[in-house]
This record gives sequence, structure tokens and C-alpha cells, in this order.
Amino acid sequence: QVRLVESGGGLVQAGGSLRLSCVASGRTFSRHTMAWFRQAPGKERELVGTITSAGNTDYADSVKGRFTTSRDNAKNTLYLEMNRLKKEDSAVYYCAVDDGRGWGHTSYWGQGTQVTVSG
Repeated sequence: QVRLVESGGGLVQAGGSLRLSCVASGRTFSRHTMAWFRQAPGKERELVGTITSAGNTDYADSVKGRFTTSRDNAKNTLYLEMNRLKKEDSAVYYCAVDDGRGWGHTSYWGQGTQVTVSG
């Protein structure tokens, strides 16, 4: 059974930092593009950043220069380093793996971790 489990969310003051992790189990995803999404209450799920198997990254304009995604294939783990957090970054953050069918149809999603930015 494939599982993606996020951790590292929490409450942080504006301007602070958090590091999210996503551990995959059940299979390895070293050859797959992985991504972070987020969803705030009343809003659609938003793509935050992606990282290919080669380590190439791309980010939403709203987080460029503040967020960094990385991966450790040996640990089957995806990371999201979030700096200079803003209130508008508050959301549930999800990791996902592209199974070849695109983000709208992939089967691989985590359960999410809550990030709340105060102040």
C-alpha cells in the first residue's frame, strides 16, 4: 500500500519559518516528479512547487524566493522549506506524486498538514 505522510506543520508567526516533510512508503518515487500543494478554507487547491526526478524545481509566483522544495531519494522523502511566512500562506499543505496522469488525476496524495501563520 502506497502512503504519503506529511509532517512539520504548525503555528508560526509571520516572518517565521517552517520545514515540511513528506515520507513515501510502499514504493519508491525517485523517477517521479513530486509536488507540494496547498488549500486554504474556501479556496481551490493551489500548486506551490514541483521537483522533478533530476531535481529541477518550479514554484508558484506567490512563494518564489521564500519557499524551497527538495528531495532525498534515498529516504523517499520530499521537503518544503518555507521562509518569511505570511498570513496568506496559511493552508493545509499536501504532497503529491505524479503517476503520469497529471496532477488532476494522480492517485498519490498525502493527508495534509496544517500551516497557520499568525500576526
